[in-house]
Amino acid sequence: MVCLVSRTGRHSQRYNKGRRLVVGCIPYRYKTCTTKGTKNDELEVLVISSQKGQGMLFPKGGWETDESVEEAASRETLEEAGVLGNVEVYHLSIKFDGELGEWSFKSKSGGIYHEGRMFALLVTQELNLWPEQNSRQRLWMNVDKAREVCQHWWMKEALDILVDRLTSPRQHKKE
Repeated sequence: MVCLVSRTGRHSQRYNKGRRLVVGCIPYRYKTCTTKGTKNDELEVLVISSQKGQGMLFPKGGWETDESVEEAASRETLEEAGVLGNVEVYHLSIKFDGELGEWSFKSKSGGIYHEGRMFALLVTQELNLWPEQNSRQRLWMNVDKAREVCQHWWMKEALDILVDRLTSPRQHKKE
């Protein structure tokens, strides 16, 4: 069963040296396309609209004390984008850690620093109803378009890492 209400408040929010810890995912899938009679699998990523502006981004939010980092990333992706999937990525029978990296960035609203961690999420289910469906739009797009519309530099870096891992997985094998 999926919860249709987003968590609110920051009473359980994690901090590190005064910096709010946020986590998120880059939801992705493969779309089969036929070009000139040849079938190809095109990588698509899911971006969502910002609640506070016109920009697009990947789902992310606060990491709370009662959840693991992977649980928080999955929850935020469900709440904001309405998709479920696997945080840990398997590609061509090679396993690698789904975490794409950690970044320090300044929040637009409060002018304070956050620590952000992003994960890859291979989408297994797209829901028709989700907690923030009335306040966000979600759009599947190719990587180049997503890089163009994403408003955060650190999320663009995470996207580049994801694309690199998916196109050359043997270089990123987790031992």
